[in-house]
Amino acid sequence: MKNELILYHGSQQIVEVPRYGAGKTYNDYGQGFYCTESRELAKEWACPVKNDGYANRYVLHTEGLNIMYLTRGEHHILNWMALLLQNRRFDINNNVGSRGREYLLTHFMPDTSEVDVIIGYRADDSYFSFAEDFVNNTISVRDLNRAMQLGTLGEQVVLISEQAFRQIDFEGYETADYREYYYKRTERDTKARAAYHIQKKELNTLKDDLFIIDIIREEMRPDDERLRCHLFE
Repeated sequence: MKNELILYHGSQQIVEVPRYGAGKTYNDYGQGFYCTESRELAKEWACPVKNDGYANRYVLHTEGLNIMYLTRGEHHILNWMALLLQNRRFDINNNVGSRGREYLLTHFMPDTSEVDVIIGYRADDSYFSFAEDFVNNTISVRDLNRAMQLGTLGEQVVLISEQAFRQIDFEGYETADYREYYYKRTERDTKARAAYHIQKKELNTLKDDLFIIDIIREEMRPDDERLRCHLFE
């Protein structure tokens, strides 16, 4: 198995040399270089406005890197939620949401101090609203988990350490035509929102569904079997 990942970074610019410490601190996982393994997704991300963009292509040499997966293994979607809560601004509209934010930050924040690369969901547009609904006690953890599969947004790969930046090589770029990819990006988000609203209308809340208020009351931790059975059913 090759110790490398082929990555794409969607941007309005050609980025030949990703710079450590140059990213925005309020992105999903904080400061870093945000990529995807999907060339098509990168082209969509490159066209947030009606201008052509670029899908920059790289090889990341992963040997010796500590990679944290937020969608499998020991981590799960509530670890992802805690990272979002630390870095993004949420519209929290009730006391339960405020308590939920503090609880997730205290008990579900993953330790990224020794991590080089994070792989997890991208909280783009509609997906961020799903996260807000969960922390505001509107949907259960099971429904949040299902909602993140809508619209096939895919995962993002984020370089966060100096070592990771030393192990990425630029291989070229492709132009992303906004006349195709701006509208694909919009369509993906619209479909995800529509599917989510349909799902919410059809929700049949089960007696054992877990909401953020239940997680707080029961003082659940990341390895709690009651929680994990809802995430890995």
